[in-house]
Amino acid sequence: MKAILWVILLVPGLAAAQPKPGAILDDLAATRAFEEIAISPDGQRVAWVEKLIAKGRDTGRTAVFAAAVDGKRPPARIGEGRHIAWSHDGTRLAYVDKQLYVATIGGAAGKLTNLVGYITDPAWSPDDGQIAILFAENAAGGGGAIEARPVETGLIGGAIHNQRLTLVAVRGGAVRQVSPPELHVHEYDWSPDGTSFALTASPGPGDNNWWIAQLYTMPVATGAVTSIHKPALQIAQPRWSPDGTAIGFIGGLMSDEGFTGGDVFTIPAAGGTAVDRTPGRTSSPNTIHWMSPSQMLVAEFVGGSTAIGTLDLASGKLERQWQGDEALRSGGLGNYAASRDGKFIAAIRSDWEHPPEVWAGPVGAWKPITQVNASHHPSWGQARSIAWTSDAFSVQGWLLYPRDFDAARRYPMIVAPHGGPAGIATPRWPLPGFDPAIFSALGYFVFLPNARGSYGQGEAFTRANVKDFGGGDLRDILAGVDAVLKQAPVDANRLGLTGWSYGGYMTMWTITQTQRFKAAVAGAGVANWMSYYGQNAIDQWMIPYFGASVYDDPAVYARSAPITFVKRIKTPTLIVVGERDGECPPAQSFELWHALRTLGVPTDLVVYPGEGHRFRDTAHRRDVLERAAAWFEKYLK
Repeated sequence: MKAILWVILLVPGLAAAQPKPGAILDDLAATRAFEEIAISPDGQRVAWVEKLIAKGRDTGRTAVFAAAVDGKRPPARIGEGRHIAWSHDGTRLAYVDKQLYVATIGGAAGKLTNLVGYITDPAWSPDDGQIAILFAENAAGGGGAIEARPVETGLIGGAIHNQRLTLVAVRGGAVRQVSPPELHVHEYDWSPDGTSFALTASPGPGDNNWWIAQLYTMPVATGAVTSIHKPALQIAQPRWSPDGTAIGFIGGLMSDEGFTGGDVFTIPAAGGTAVDRTPGRTSSPNTIHWMSPSQMLVAEFVGGSTAIGTLDLASGKLERQWQGDEALRSGGLGNYAASRDGKFIAAIRSDWEHPPEVWAGPVGAWKPITQVNASHHPSWGQARSIAWTSDAFSVQGWLLYPRDFDAARRYPMIVAPHGGPAGIATPRWPLPGFDPAIFSALGYFVFLPNARGSYGQGEAFTRANVKDFGGGDLRDILAGVDAVLKQAPVDANRLGLTGWSYGGYMTMWTITQTQRFKAAVAGAGVANWMSYYGQNAIDQWMIPYFGASVYDDPAVYARSAPITFVKRIKTPTLIVVGERDGECPPAQSFELWHALRTLGVPTDLVVYPGEGHRFRDTAHRRDVLERAAAWFEKYLK
């Protein structure tokens, strides 16, 4: 019997809810979605990973495609898989489909490994004779903490499957695990001469301990690691300089592994002092690529937009080459790939008006490689960037207008704080799930604030909510609502609130601090930071934000906990969560729902079986959106 079952108080009339939300999701689900991008070192070929859609539904499988940048031939499907990497000579492509494969362009693909476990992140050695991978032996799967946690019974915490840096010979497929078994390797890079690795690693379990990862070097021959940098906060993307003398990385306050933002640092490869190359910068570098020993190509978040520029390490000057109100990857991670010299870029581009496609070419002069989503058009309204002041900060956000906007009407508005808190709302084609932008198609204004704690305005802004969850960031959001009310025909008496993850927490918290919102939908939120500390699977992320563990400073956790002020809540609140969410466990949603039900506040709780922090089941995604739409319809319209 499942430990957690559905808990539902049905909304009257829900069975007859308008079909429009489902129709929007159907169209989004049928949109061809891309997960990864790679460009050959000479900039002549591009490869990508595309989700496989069948009958308008995500199959859970992906396929690898490749094409020449000149566009003279149609893309070729290489095979099913993901985790792609070009050889240095640009003639072969490595990818993973449970095992490691190598495909020769114009030829067949061959399987190199027969390993038991999870494989990810292949990278060719400089001489193309070996392929490094991250291999978690005997692990059932990957995906990180956002995926559904396994059902835990018996001895808890016994088995740890660390990702080890492993070498595979291209000829013959001989396998050698190199890194120490007690370390979980998160990211790595080959040295230019192929004799060493730079890597970020931590003691296992990796999902939790990424927040305390250090920067190491490791000789290929011995596998003996040397820590050359123990950061005060988080690090990502170790990249060895072309001359082998230095290692670059991104450092800063990051709340989610894989969602990178901070400053650009370099450190001597032999060890020494790390130097911040972008101190005081009012943007958030996201990705680095060495162009020469003295220059880097840097992608960054700027306000609510994305930009690419060239960083001169000696002067610290970052010369911007391109900036756009878009996401270089659907989902807003700012992902792209650069050729060896940094002169050619491959990118997955999208914004609110254009669905994702693969583009490639010189920086800022890309040409489309795919046109697979040309038949899809936005069903939501226009977007505008707005700016306002809050305390000493200049804050930015996005306002989506209702579809078929009529200036003579007044509309309800839904406010949607993003997840993170170190996250950012950027223009992007909505995802086929609980995406707040979809409410624009249902007749609402949708406000997406990038309050303090967000990327886009530098490290000081990202760190401004440390020990202050729900304080300054809520003031920013409410000041942003006031700014919107001065600019757009929004009915101040019909404001709704929703969010997922940290946005779910902000939803739960905000309704304890103000009565301005007449309806709320909290997804995968946190009601009680004190109990959450001992329930979640990634508690290490909390130390940089709260300054200490809950056992050492419970007061700092209590003062930001919605449960501390729960008796103030009057707002009708729908709560949704995945049964096996390890990042924001369902017990947190139960805690708030129990309190609201006891206090007589209208509330429903829905726990979705088998789901983690990111929902995978199409029917569940649809149900969340339709329930949320019905909830807002009932209380705002």
